[in-house]
Amino acid sequence: MPTPEDGPSPLHDVSRTALVRRARRIHRVLAETYPDARCELDFRTPFELLVATVLSAQTTDRRVNAITPALFELWPDAATMAGADRTELEEVIRSTGFFRAKAGHLLGLSAVLVERFDGEVPPRMADLVTLPGVGRKTANVVLGNAFDVPGLPVDTHVLRLVERLGWADAHTLADPVRTEHAVGALFPRRDWTMLSHRLIWHGRRRCHARTPACGACPVARWCPSHGLGPSDPVVAEALVTTQGPA
Repeated sequence: MPTPEDGPSPLHDVSRTALVRRARRIHRVLAETYPDARCELDFRTPFELLVATVLSAQTTDRRVNAITPALFELWPDAATMAGADRTELEEVIRSTGFFRAKAGHLLGLSAVLVERFDGEVPPRMADLVTLPGVGRKTANVVLGNAFDVPGLPVDTHVLRLVERLGWADAHTLADPVRTEHAVGALFPRRDWTMLSHRLIWHGRRRCHARTPACGACPVARWCPSHGLGPSDPVVAEALVTTQGPA
């Protein structure tokens, strides 16, 4: 009978030790496959990353990157953004969608940063999640990429891959926070930020939501969901994208 190291197995058939071993092997292969994996939001400062991440909800990183140069030319820091005219701010970020709610979050978090943190983005989860519009996912993005504090943002790509790879059960997957803790427990803390990047890159480039490129997947032999998409290498390869669409 094949072990999890030899091929896919349902989650309930995998021992804890085997699950950890398989998950880490998959991560090593993803690291080799995506050596340039990184945050695909453009930023120069922690504040810029915080704003860009808030704007990235329900839109693409490409769209956010298209508008942030003009945004930060007008309001480069928390102090200037806290004093922004709401109508003007909404117009600049309109193309990212949900622009009224996002403008409210940006004005609110900027004001709190000025009032409570001297205009600086705090490097602690407990502080970040007190900012308007900032939850654990956004906080983890900022911690991991602006402050080198290991974080594991759980977005739709990460949730999808964790489910397909059998790293968490349905009960855990119903809650992103439980998923964050469950997946984090499989890996050394130092790996969390890059693990998230590599899962997101794999989800954007191969393990698509509708039709995953199973036949062109470097971790197919360890994936319990192999076969959801075309297994034929030629057909699957045509589905692979070289740049993340979101």
